[in-house]
Amino acid sequence: MNSHAPPRIFSRQRRIAGLRRARVRQAHRDAARYLLDDMVEDVLDRLEFIRLSPGRVLVIGDWTGTLALSLRGAGAEVDEHDAASLDEERPLDGGPYDLIVSLGSLDRVNDLPGALLHLRNALADDGLMIASFPGAGSLPHLRRAMLAAEPDRPAARMHPLIDNQAAAGLLQRALFKRQVVDSHTLTVSFGGLHRLVSDLRDQGLGSVLASAAPPLGKAALERAEHAFMKQANNKGRVLESFEILTLTGWKD
Repeated sequence: MNSHAPPRIFSRQRRIAGLRRARVRQAHRDAARYLLDDMVEDVLDRLEFIRLSPGRVLVIGDWTGTLALSLRGAGAEVDEHDAASLDEERPLDGGPYDLIVSLGSLDRVNDLPGALLHLRNALADDGLMIASFPGAGSLPHLRRAMLAAEPDRPAARMHPLIDNQAAAGLLQRALFKRQVVDSHTLTVSFGGLHRLVSDLRDQGLGSVLASAAPPLGKAALERAEHAFMKQANNKGRVLESFEILTLTGWKD
C-alpha cells in the first residue's frame, strides 16, 4: 500500500449518485439552484472584467449548461463534464485549454493538490483556471444543529471545508502563477431545517463522505430542528450563510 496516498475522505460513487438524484430533483419547478447560479454569474463577471476571450474551454460541474452556452455564444469551443464523466484526481484529456472553470466540485476530491496540478497541466501556456466551491465559512447554523443532535458522540456528517489561507497554499503547491483567492457570502433564509436539507439535496450538496454516518433517529432529528430554529430571527427565519471561495491562477 502506498503510504503517500491521500486519505479517502470522500466517496466518488456517493458523489455521482448524489448528482444524479439532484438532476432528477431539478425537474421540479421550485428546486433550488442558487449556489450554482451565483457561481456562474460570478465567473462571467470575472471574464468580462479581465476581457478574456478564450478559444478552448473546459467547464466542470455546471450541470445547468448556462456557462457553456454563454461561452459558446462568444465563440469559444467548450467541453463540459461533471463528476460522472471526469475524475479530477486523474490527468485530464482533451487539452490544452485556454480556460478551465470548475464549479462546486474541487471541495469533494480526496487529492486536492493533485487535482489542481492536473488542471494546471491541462492548460495552454498563459491559460487561466477559475475554481469556485463552498468554503470554510459555510453552513454555521447547520453545523451547530448537527452537533446538538448528537451531543455525546457526534458522527461525522459535515464535510471538512477549505479556508482562504489553505486555498492560497494549494495554488502555490500546484505551481499556479498570478494566483488570487477571494470569497463572498451568500445568505439564504430558511423557515426550518428540513428546507435547508432539501435545498442541499436539490443542488447535489448532500454528504458524500466515504464513511457514511447512520441516519439520525427521531429524537436526534428533533434536537437538530430545535437547535436550528433557536438561531432564528424575530421573523422565525434562520439566515444561513454559504461562503463561496474562488481560486484563480494562471499557467505562465
